[in-house]
Amino acid sequence: MKAVIFDVDGTLYDQRKLRLRILFDMVAASIRHPLGFYDFKIIWHFRRAREQNQFSGESGIEEKQYVWGAELSGVSVKQVREVVQKWMFEQPLPYLPLCRYEGVQQLFHYLSEKNVKIGIFSDYPASQKIRALGLQADVIACSLDQDVDRLKPDPKGLFVTAEKLGVSIDNCLFIGDRDEKDGECARKAGMPFLLLKRNPDFYRSPDLYKEIDSWIKG
Repeated sequence: MKAVIFDVDGTLYDQRKLRLRILFDMVAASIRHPLGFYDFKIIWHFRRAREQNQFSGESGIEEKQYVWGAELSGVSVKQVREVVQKWMFEQPLPYLPLCRYEGVQQLFHYLSEKNVKIGIFSDYPASQKIRALGLQADVIACSLDQDVDRLKPDPKGLFVTAEKLGVSIDNCLFIGDRDEKDGECARKAGMPFLLLKRNPDFYRSPDLYKEIDSWIKG
């Protein structure tokens, strides 16, 4: 193994904990401005639309995801983009360090010491999130990038990430939190996969380091 590729949301941080914080902020904002309750609906439909279209194979999904969400919500594409940008991409950033899983930074440092390259592949833009989490990666890729343009579990993003890392698929390990998405994506790519176990000690477990060491040594 010469590289480890990480999913982001739910893999590097506690997504449930983050969503509760954002939910609190959204409720507070809606109390001040009652029309803000529509933002709940828009976010819900946006996520649902992406799930419904993950197998569509369409091109231009960076724009189309907002069109899909607008069709379900009954609002303009512009409004969907603005709401998603605020509540999914900007508002969470200050909270990410508080929601980061214990041991993630140590694992990234350990991999660097072992000269193992680190890649990021997420269904959502991840560069700002990685910086907010206090992490560094050699390559950061997203399903919405022009050279990917496919949602998970389509494996194209893993092929692109591995190519940018300069490492063959066989020599990469993908770590994610959803087997039906991340795991299936890895299987379609023919890439080894490790499923995040939902417990707070996952990244601090000696067994994880032993397993990674065994992969490095082959």
